Amino acid sequence: MRTSTAHRRSPDTAASAEAAARSTSPSTPPAYPPVAALSAAVPAPNPTPVPTSDLPSDSLFNLSLAKGLQVLCAFNAAHRSMTLAEIAQAAGMTKASAQRSVHTLQAVGYIGKHPSTRRFVLLPRVVELGFNYLEAHPMISAAHTYLAQLARQSGETATLSEPAGTHMVYLAQVLTTQHIPVLTPVGTQVPLYASSCGRAYLSQLPAPEARALLQQAPMPARTRATLTTVDAVMERLALCQQTGYATNCEELFLGDMGIAAPVFNARGVVVGAIHLAPPTSRWNMADAQQALAPLVIECARAVSQLLPAD
Repeated sequence: MRTSTAHRRSPDTAASAEAAARSTSPSTPPAYPPVAALSAAVPAPNPTPVPTSDLPSDSLFNLSLAKGLQVLCAFNAAHRSMTLAEIAQAAGMTKASAQRSVHTLQAVGYIGKHPSTRRFVLLPRVVELGFNYLEAHPMISAAHTYLAQLARQSGETATLSEPAGTHMVYLAQVLTTQHIPVLTPVGTQVPLYASSCGRAYLSQLPAPEARALLQQAPMPARTRATLTTVDAVMERLALCQQTGYATNCEELFLGDMGIAAPVFNARGVVVGAIHLAPPTSRWNMADAQQALAPLVIECARAVSQLLPAD
């Protein structure tokens, strides 16, 4: 039996949520193909480069490999092409080190030069690194059908995410065919403190552990609505424990909301979250909570039942 607090809701709240979910969710959901992606993208934040002096110095640590990975991570939507000097600065290393890493990555097909500008760019082979992870991920295969059903029933974008340090990373997504103010594709990272999926995940951790994670990173105001103190976020986590879902209303992006529920493995350990992203142009938070929260909770429960212990 799970000891998690994920479903510790008041009887009235639990009963109404489950009744609404049963009325809209068939016991065996059909598979629905993902809809077409939209054009505008929001880049995921680049990890802060680790200075060479701060890297491990044990005998098994491969410094050259670490530098090569930092070079790959230096590229993003804001830096799609760079000179060698720009790569060195973005990766936090000397130009000589960057040159060796770039030369090696060119030789194995991960970096090339743009034919017109002659600036360095990532090559398609880089996608293999992420795809291998996604292809083997048990949570993605378990969630695919249910995410598609959730998007169809709600009419909004449905996303599966998992924690990565102080962020949540989007692993899988089914987009709505309707207008959305912000596109956050697979691979997007959002901070734990200001996202509905991050709060859903944090709410199922022991309070000291959740607080420690929140204290590990700055909590800047992304919008005027963003909660920027640990205590304020902890209050929201307590509410999530009672209702079974977490919310975010324009705290990350203007015009964008989030409703999320935690996902557990077979041992009852929280491993991720599923959320919907209803825009404020179609929903207000009260209506979204009433109509969409039961669907999100039911989807997260269905996925959790399919996950292995590890």
